[in-house]
Amino acid sequence: MGILDPIVIIKTLGVIGVIFIVFAETGLFFGFFFPGDSLLFTAGIFASQGIFSIEVLLICCIIAAILGDSVGYWSGKKYGRQLFDRDAGFFFKKKRLYDAEIFYAKHGKSTIIMARFIPVIRTFAPIVAGIGQMKYKSFISYNVFGGILWVSCMLLLGYFLGSAIPNPDKYIIPIAFLIIVISFMPIVFRIIRLKFKK
Repeated sequence: MGILDPIVIIKTLGVIGVIFIVFAETGLFFGFFFPGDSLLFTAGIFASQGIFSIEVLLICCIIAAILGDSVGYWSGKKYGRQLFDRDAGFFFKKKRLYDAEIFYAKHGKSTIIMARFIPVIRTFAPIVAGIGQMKYKSFISYNVFGGILWVSCMLLLGYFLGSAIPNPDKYIIPIAFLIIVISFMPIVFRIIRLKFKK
């Protein structure tokens, strides 16, 4: 995985790097390629070995995840709609904007939480929520809950596995890969369902 290898990232950038990537993956348009799930899981394993403080990681990464989603929401609300004004291209049609508004009116709350656990979708869900005019009062409450749930699950899974397994560094890569595969399963199932419907 090279520079996107969670172990390389952690050893190179440390805690600050983990916190920044959690923020960037949830808040910046280009952050969709960062390995958020596997990075948090690996950081949890490092914390179980006494390299990092699990308390510092939990608090700082939860804050970064919540701030990231909020930045994504406001950037979508302020700039996203302009992309649809011209009604240009396959993705930027006004109909898609109206569809997004209807979707978030019906399912926005659960989407903000579930999207936390799905790579790529995690980056774009808050942006689309902003574009779709989801009310910020609703968005922020589910953003906070989703951020706490996602970060806690990933970090503590790594932390407790790292505490329970001898020499956990041997298993970081295969388990991180498994987490990535599991994270993409909802997208795969969704595509299969749509294929069968057609």
